[in-house]
Amino acid sequence: MQLRVARLCLDCEEVHDDYQCPVCASDQFTYLTRWVPVPERRQRPRPAPAPSKELEAYRRLIHGEPEPPKGRFLARALVGLGAAGVVGLFLGGRRARSSSDGDPGSGDE
Repeated sequence: MQLRVARLCLDCEEVHDDYQCPVCASDQFTYLTRWVPVPERRQRPRPAPAPSKELEAYRRLIHGEPEPPKGRFLARALVGLGAAGVVGLFLGGRRARSSSDGDPGSGDE
């Protein structure tokens, strides 16, 4: 019987590894490892796993660490505004030309 799974019956003090005591059929028990220390089975400890990108993202969310700089966001926003301005000028210039061509009351005669 391994010490890690050995149980002490609290009613009759029998040592067993079943869910119920084989002598008195009681289910009141405690593990022997509560009083007897168990040595580590591994010869050497496990190496620590390398932190992943997801773990770093969760850590930032939980601890409130600041996010990386927003330089990329700012550059994309400026490109979007520039594109919207060019489209607005293109559509606005077409409307201005079409209204001036069809207006007979303009003083360009």
